[in-house]
Amino acid sequence: MTVPVRLTKHLAKLIPCSRREAELYIAGGWVMVDGQVVEEPQFMVSQQKVELHPEANLTPVEPVTILFHQPPTPDMSADTAQQLICADTRAADDHSGIPLLQQHFFRLTPCIPLERNAGGLRVLTQDWRIIRKLTEDAATIEQEYVVEVAGGLSAEGLKLLNHGIKFNGRELAPTKVSWQNETRLRFALKGVTPGQIAHMCLKVELALLSMKRIRIGRVAMAKLPPGQWRYLMPHERF
Repeated sequence: MTVPVRLTKHLAKLIPCSRREAELYIAGGWVMVDGQVVEEPQFMVSQQKVELHPEANLTPVEPVTILFHQPPTPDMSADTAQQLICADTRAADDHSGIPLLQQHFFRLTPCIPLERNAGGLRVLTQDWRIIRKLTEDAATIEQEYVVEVAGGLSAEGLKLLNHGIKFNGRELAPTKVSWQNETRLRFALKGVTPGQIAHMCLKVELALLSMKRIRIGRVAMAKLPPGQWRYLMPHERF
C-alpha cells in the first residue's frame, strides 16, 4: 500500500517542478485527481491518478469581484451574505468567462454597504483597486434603489424628496426621485447615509415597505436572481 503524501509533493515529483510551482498549479485549478479538480495543496493522495491540465501555466490567479443579489432579509450582515456565496449559488447566466475557483471565496472585502433592511446589489471583492475606488469615491458614486412605499405623495412631496430634506443636522444633496409605478419609487443618490432613505420617506409621510439596490455607479444588478451571484466582467467599471 502506498503511503499518502500531500498533493504538492506528489505533483512536484510527477512533473517535476518546485514545490512552489506545484502550489501555483494546484491553486490555479490546473490539477485533477481521478478526473476531479483539486485546489488544496494539502490534499492527500496515494494511488489516485494525478494529472496536470495540458494548458496549465504558472500565472498567479487574478483577484475577482463578486456581485451578489442579497435577498430581502432584514439586517443581513456582510458576513452572513458572504456565507451564501458558493459554487451552488453562482448564476447560470454568468457570462464573465471566469472559471470558478474555491479561492475566489476567500479574502473578500464588502464595499459600499446596503441601506438598513435593504436587499439587492452587494459588492464583495479581492481587488485592492476596486476597494480603493469604492472607498475613496463612495460620496460621489451614484447608487440606485427601488423603494416600495404605501401612502399618498403630492407633487410638493415629490419635489421635497428630490431636494430640501435635512438628515442628521444637514441638508441632503439633491436626489433624483421618480415613480417607477403606483407603489414604487426610484431613488438615485450619492453618498447614502444609513437610514437616509427611510428618513426621507418619513418626512413626506410615506410608509417604507421594502428597498432594493439595483445599481452602483455604472454596474447594474439587472436580472441576477435573489440569492445568486456572478463575477464582475472584465469590461465593467463602477
